[in-house]
Amino acid sequence: MTDLRSYRAPWWLPGAHLQTIWPTLFAQPRASQAIKLIRERWRAPDGDFIDIDHLPGRDHAPWLVLFHGLEGSSASRYAIAFAQGALARGWRLSIPHFRGCSGELNLAPRSYHSGDFQEVGWLLARIRDRADAPVLAAGVSLGGNALLRWAEEAGSGAAEIARAVAAVSAPLDLVAAGAAIDSGINRPLYTRHFLRTMIPNALAKWQQHPGLFDRERVQRATTLRDFDDAFTAPLHGFAGVDDYWTRASSKPHLRKIKIPALVVNARNDPFVPAASLPTPDEAGAMVTLWQPEQGGHVGFATGPWPGRVTAMPEAVSDWLGSILDR
Repeated sequence: MTDLRSYRAPWWLPGAHLQTIWPTLFAQPRASQAIKLIRERWRAPDGDFIDIDHLPGRDHAPWLVLFHGLEGSSASRYAIAFAQGALARGWRLSIPHFRGCSGELNLAPRSYHSGDFQEVGWLLARIRDRADAPVLAAGVSLGGNALLRWAEEAGSGAAEIARAVAAVSAPLDLVAAGAAIDSGINRPLYTRHFLRTMIPNALAKWQQHPGLFDRERVQRATTLRDFDDAFTAPLHGFAGVDDYWTRASSKPHLRKIKIPALVVNARNDPFVPAASLPTPDEAGAMVTLWQPEQGGHVGFATGPWPGRVTAMPEAVSDWLGSILDR
């Protein structure tokens, strides 16, 4: 089984920022190497739509569900790598898009957030109803935290839906992660990048539903804290950013997880401070922690220049597959 605990970045990729940025922009697989997925539109319980991309597989094959990260999609490089790996294993794969992330603005007066466990639960339950084999789930960054929150809230009932879950580079402590991404060099490197799409999407939501939130505050946002306080929190029933980040964090509830769970975090992740990561005692018996010293945020590139981002999806899929053999 591939294991990321001893991961070391290639010599030509030193430092946390390069290990985060380079794989996202330049490593293989590229968009041109993506496997064609079949898109399906599901009607959500509130009448909105959610777009799911599927990779068909053989009958009775394990069914992997991948939840993407902040402003991600099935076109993200790690998602392409997961799809390639699922095809090689003969697994089915589904990649749900959080609302507004499939290339079309969603309809309801809401978006998505790091603690969106009810949405995750609804999606997993619907796939479980279709599946004729075990369902496995993985989440990356924001999607990983939301997936863990679902497993925590579901408790023993999670076993009726999924055999095992895995979270990669999840911001388990959103207060610590939010402070980190908004500080120092991270703010121009990462916060500005995310806000470049998040603010226009929020303003488009305001055009759909005028008065839904304070438009001027969103326009003035220069940090994720500002944005989440003005947009994400009020749209999803939180009292403010501190209430949102506290209630949505998965770290305090890891002991509630009753199915096998893998939690992977590089200790040099610019977004997720090493000091905020859980210890084995905090995680509980069902949670396996992999915390390599290197890897960046959803990086884990391997091989000669320009590198590949397949090591992480392979390792996560290997671990999930090993649960099926128990």
